[in-house]
Amino acid sequence: MCGINGIYSKRQISEIEIRIQKMNQAIAHRGPDADCIKVLSENIGFGHRRLAIIDLDSRSEQPMKSNSGNSIIVFNGEIFNFISIRTELSNEYQFKTESDTEVLLAAFELRGIEWLLSKINGMFSFAIFDLMSNELYLVRDRFGIKPLFYTVTDDTLIFSSEIKGILSSGLVNAVFNETAVDDYLGYRYVREPFTFFQNVFQLESATYLHISCDFTIEKKKYWQLPQLNFETKFNEAEILKETDHQVVSAVNRWIISDVKVGAYLSGGVDSSLTTAILSNFLGNNLDTYTIGFSDMSFNEFEFAQKVAKLYKTNHREFLLNQNNYFEEWNRLIQFKDAPLSVPNEIPLAIMSTNLSSDITVVISGEGADELFGGYGRIFRSAFEFSNITSLRSSFYDFFISKYEYVPRSIRDKYLNTPDNYREHFDLRIASEFSRYSNEENIFRFFHNYHIMGLLNRVDMTTMQASVEARPPFLDHKLVEFVYTKIPYSLKLKWKSSSDMERAKKLSANEFSEVLDTPKYILKRVAESYLPKEVIYRKKMGFPVPLSNWFPKLEAISFDMLKDISWLKQELILELCNEMKNSNSERSGQLLWMFLNVEIFRKMYFSKNWKW
Repeated sequence: MCGINGIYSKRQISEIEIRIQKMNQAIAHRGPDADCIKVLSENIGFGHRRLAIIDLDSRSEQPMKSNSGNSIIVFNGEIFNFISIRTELSNEYQFKTESDTEVLLAAFELRGIEWLLSKINGMFSFAIFDLMSNELYLVRDRFGIKPLFYTVTDDTLIFSSEIKGILSSGLVNAVFNETAVDDYLGYRYVREPFTFFQNVFQLESATYLHISCDFTIEKKKYWQLPQLNFETKFNEAEILKETDHQVVSAVNRWIISDVKVGAYLSGGVDSSLTTAILSNFLGNNLDTYTIGFSDMSFNEFEFAQKVAKLYKTNHREFLLNQNNYFEEWNRLIQFKDAPLSVPNEIPLAIMSTNLSSDITVVISGEGADELFGGYGRIFRSAFEFSNITSLRSSFYDFFISKYEYVPRSIRDKYLNTPDNYREHFDLRIASEFSRYSNEENIFRFFHNYHIMGLLNRVDMTTMQASVEARPPFLDHKLVEFVYTKIPYSLKLKWKSSSDMERAKKLSANEFSEVLDTPKYILKRVAESYLPKEVIYRKKMGFPVPLSNWFPKLEAISFDMLKDISWLKQELILELCNEMKNSNSERSGQLLWMFLNVEIFRKMYFSKNWKW
């Protein structure tokens, strides 16, 4: 895991070496083990900050050139099947390192970019430059686990693992993208390819950019989700056995490392299952970690302790309070280059900072809910919609009204900003929804949109502490298996046919986890590893008591949300009162999100970055 930077231009860039150095310095937290740059000319240069995990020797430092000297790479991430690809290419390439980086170079030179991308399994963002053709490739993994940002100004392309890397080049200024505010409040992050910075973009997941020598830029999608399985005749016992094998195999693939590996253990089924599988591979020397608040309604320590005791892990708990939380808020926005997405980013970052003294790699449970249907109330919205005879809206409208975080009515009432992205994505997603059943649309939506916000969160919270997080439930081979081989009815399973009939008269909020079992097949897998009280308790998530802290948030709002262009100033008091009187468990978080935008805006857009 690392940080990558680069400048590619048709013109000479003054002081290009110093610019690359400053870009590296800006993302030093992503790679404390080595700081290297390679300037090929006054037009092109690459930088790399290394967090050494595979082949710890300095021979594997980057930017790395191929044996022929015809290509050069900067790479962030891990390729978990690199050994098998290396074996396949070993008769044609003389490898000098034990790294996955060199395997990428060899595969690119010998087989080309399409073959390389069809083969590799992992989490990655990388840039490969072909010195013979003067062509640059920027690549991002299938789900966007590893970030990659870029900007194109006239005849210059600048890229980095973080936006602060781009800004530190001194070649562009930070311009606040007000259009992103509405998208952030709805989704809790800004959807690809956009960001909060005008003309700075996220490279979309499962996509690569090809920049030719004449600076023509082509964007290509190299992987798609398969179609969901809706078979009604199947052997559940056989599917259960194969699902167990596939989950265990994915975790096994994703633990390859030359440094110590640990695990998050929240006490939920996903982290508990990965902990159990890891313990079977790593023995009784597994470090596990959890964090929460002293109020038992805001932590899952009891269940994490049960699993830690069962598998004899070296378990550590971290307690948070209100002061810890507010002290970290501003600091973490500076790492994310964006408003924080969800309140639990702060506890996760604090936990990552603490565990960084023990381990460098941590296994995380992200992706399990999206893959197996864990958000029952949302995943059952297709069933709920089919039973509302008086409803005249489309399923997309119904679904998005349940999914979006800050309701559109509130955004329309209080924002002074455009909602162009809302219109753009409404048209796009409604078109996507027309191609599949409503049930399948939900799964595809969560993998094509929702998961990116979670991955932004996990990357920032870990990399700010120089820790690599790995989510094996996003192994694309596992995802393909679950989509194509596990029937829909084994992901969200009714407890009985009579329960399904009863549910037709209820809302999903009322019947989910009462009359059905979300993530059914994964929970059946977990029965071989975990106590049932861990597996079948009601989903809790990771709550933060922001509504309990509403008076403090309100005081900050009255001070901070004055005289700002993106909010309707005459309605600030009304905004706070509406949040306070909403009787919603989200009231504190809604106000927290508005504050996030302004804290972030003041940090980044009040200075001149260009030099």
